[in-house]
Amino acid sequence: MFSLFHRKARSTPGRPAPMESTSPAGLTSPQSAKSLLGTPRRQKLLEQIWQRTAVSRPQFEKLYLGPINRFAELVQLLPASESHHHAYPGGMLDHGLEVVTYALKLRQTHLLPSGAQPEVQIAQAEAWTAALAYASLSHDLGKIAVDVHVEYADGSIWHPWHGPLESPYRLRYRKDRQYRLHGAASGLLIPRLLNREILDWLSSFPELWTSLIFNWAGQSEHAGELGTLITQADQASVAQALGGDPAKAMSAPKHALQRKLLEGLRYLLKSELKLNQPQASDGWLTQEALWLVSKTVSDKLRAHLLSQGVDGIPERNIAVFNVLQEHGIALPGADGKAIWKATVTSELGWSHSFTFLKLSPALIWEAIERPNAYTGTVIPDTPDVSLATSSTPRSPSNAIPPALPSKGASGFGSPNPQSLMEPQHTAPDSLEMLIDLFGGPPTLPEDIETFPFDDESSSIELPTTKAEPAELSGEHFMEWFTQRVLSHRIIMNDTKALVHTVEHTLFLVTPGVFHRYGQEHPHLARLAKKENQYDWQWIQKRFEEMKLHRKQPNGLNIWTCEVSGGRRTRRLHGYLLKSPGGMMNDLALNNPYLKLVESVHKKAPRPSLGNTR
Repeated sequence: MFSLFHRKARSTPGRPAPMESTSPAGLTSPQSAKSLLGTPRRQKLLEQIWQRTAVSRPQFEKLYLGPINRFAELVQLLPASESHHHAYPGGMLDHGLEVVTYALKLRQTHLLPSGAQPEVQIAQAEAWTAALAYASLSHDLGKIAVDVHVEYADGSIWHPWHGPLESPYRLRYRKDRQYRLHGAASGLLIPRLLNREILDWLSSFPELWTSLIFNWAGQSEHAGELGTLITQADQASVAQALGGDPAKAMSAPKHALQRKLLEGLRYLLKSELKLNQPQASDGWLTQEALWLVSKTVSDKLRAHLLSQGVDGIPERNIAVFNVLQEHGIALPGADGKAIWKATVTSELGWSHSFTFLKLSPALIWEAIERPNAYTGTVIPDTPDVSLATSSTPRSPSNAIPPALPSKGASGFGSPNPQSLMEPQHTAPDSLEMLIDLFGGPPTLPEDIETFPFDDESSSIELPTTKAEPAELSGEHFMEWFTQRVLSHRIIMNDTKALVHTVEHTLFLVTPGVFHRYGQEHPHLARLAKKENQYDWQWIQKRFEEMKLHRKQPNGLNIWTCEVSGGRRTRRLHGYLLKSPGGMMNDLALNNPYLKLVESVHKKAPRPSLGNTR
């Protein structure tokens, strides 16, 4: 079957090796594939890929190492994202290799093509394995074509179809980039990875070829099991990357997640959180530490990041605490956890116990900007009296050495277990098992501090005035919803989207969209509690009172949509707007995977977040 790969490849004129000397300030020099893939961790990934194939070493070099080398030369040290996962120099290369490795691990528990005769599966086994590797490697490749602007020192623009970069370059992310366009753009670059012989070989398997073409066109929902395996492998790689490295919290690239966390906290402390109040407060600043009430800061940080378009934030506060600790922002206590229990006592005798996050003030303020310290005391609940902290500095004999950061916390963006696609074989397909294949996330080379992003890249601006909580109502919900849809901070028609186009209007998934509103407005919980309701129930009721939705013929408010795709059918429940109110383009098409189902029952179905496939 692989005889065509044993032929000696025709020699081609050798291109000069890229310069790897120190580049001018603000520029990055291109490197050879050998140099890029030569790091210990990438070598370990390549070894894992080799172990999960069943070909000879010469075949492996031709079928796998060849495309991987070309991929490395093409993506160089470009990041995989601006501010989400693998947002550091070389992130695209690491992410590609990780997804290949995870996908091939999953492949070991699947017989492909499913439903075929055993002899067919055996005959096509290596073709499906190689195809899975190619599709995994290239699943985000379109980003370098449509998401980033890359130019040489003289200002000339580089496009990936020109071939590998040849001289020092700089990049910036396009402000006008379109979400998910990169999936459809990947197909542009496949000839840069796979030669004619490999493509001829793959095209001889019709079912495999169909899945590959759909995948390269960004339509993974039509790519069958190939698409499912890549999605699971991608989730594993992203989840691992967002686990973070505490030692890199402050040296991370400007737009990485760690920076977003710190910028969010700085914003809250400047605009919303109240410190050092005579009695109840959001936090207290002593000479040695910043103590923030854990639930308050978690709720408000989540709400702020969601409002800034940062997705994948854990819903549970304990997960947020762990993320802050994992990134070296929240300091661990004696038990190694992020939460501290401490008692605050004022000079006037007022005293109360709280659960806190403990931060280093230097992470938040420059020395000259630091507010005055609290005049009372903050004493952690511990039998060791030497742990007491106050605004009066300790003598060196009472100083406490800093605790070591704990490991193993899950990161922002780790997929919610309910949202993961159900694997066919639960045990070996476990996301946790995949993440455990390798150690921690990759360590950046010592000579790379930050990626030279262009100065045009934006960051969060910190307002100078305290933000007043919005007056929550059905009208405010619709203003918020409209703004989020038009700004694409709420995505439509995606796998886990909260809104879809159905029957030429918008279908709002319940309770998901109302739950998202509650996350961005944590003070809603207090209003809802007064009426013995959940926050999403309270705002959903106000939305219903506005009568902007279309009712079913039997008078029910909530509609059911049947979601088709792959071999499974699921259902979503939600509201149909009477009019999309300018949130839909006149030419917008209905989501072809959702079909409205009219209920014959008098009782509304129980709402479910659901997935769209």
